[in-house]
Amino acid sequence: MSGMNTAFDPMAPTRNGWWCADGIRVRRRSGSHRCGGHRRWCTPRFCVHRGDVWLTVEHDVRPDELSDELAVLLVADLIDGGALRGRSEFEAVFTGVVRSTVDGALPAWLRFYRNSLALLESGTAAFAPVHARAQTLVAGNRVVDLGSCFGFFPLRLARHGFDVVATDLSGPAMHLLDLAAAALQRPVHTARCDAAAVPLPDHCADTVTALHLLEHLDDHTIGAALGEALRLARRRVVVAVPMEDRPRECYGHIQRFDLTRLQQLGARWCAEFPGLTATVDEFHGGWLILDL
Repeated sequence: MSGMNTAFDPMAPTRNGWWCADGIRVRRRSGSHRCGGHRRWCTPRFCVHRGDVWLTVEHDVRPDELSDELAVLLVADLIDGGALRGRSEFEAVFTGVVRSTVDGALPAWLRFYRNSLALLESGTAAFAPVHARAQTLVAGNRVVDLGSCFGFFPLRLARHGFDVVATDLSGPAMHLLDLAAAALQRPVHTARCDAAAVPLPDHCADTVTALHLLEHLDDHTIGAALGEALRLARRRVVVAVPMEDRPRECYGHIQRFDLTRLQQLGARWCAEFPGLTATVDEFHGGWLILDL
């Protein structure tokens, strides 16, 4: 899933069909696709020009295509091809495509949320199996989700009547989630905070979830975040991670996981918390389930 850069405002005013921030401008293309030229990369859906002042991206993404699956398209077309460099450009262009495809900040993001949830909840999105399985692993009704980003999993749980708190270090992501939850009438509480320092009392949740969070954290913060999850949980902690050949820098990944590493994490916490049990398995990535 994509991330949310805290350096720019995803709700900032912009003229219709355009979005600009941090030396990057994204434009919805009208008319024919013109390609070629110096310092220009073109694919069937995008044209990228890296000038001395601006990195300009033109696209023909339609409103019905706005969803979190856009990340997959950007990686395949622009990151893997070398047109975009690193996480900051990836996140800025992702935001720019959303904002330039539908006029108006709130209408654009609500279209993005509705499309994303439809794909995730119908089972057709790439990440859908992770959310579906995570829901089956939730014990009890009260959930705290760590590293929620756009908050699709908390919104899924809210639809099914769970009392859920979404947390993320990104204030813009939590603001977007507040707006989406209200518009979709799916009540979700939000907290802007570090996953290693959540301002909630001990044992306040039946289950704490951390879905594709740990790969973004350094070794020390992984330990601190898991310790915080165990502090917050009464019954269970559910962790899911990707298992990549190498961490994808454009997504902000800095860690690589396999089953052996997850087993080592589980053994460490079982040794520290008598009575804790750990289960590790693989399903569209790796899973570590800690039962108290």
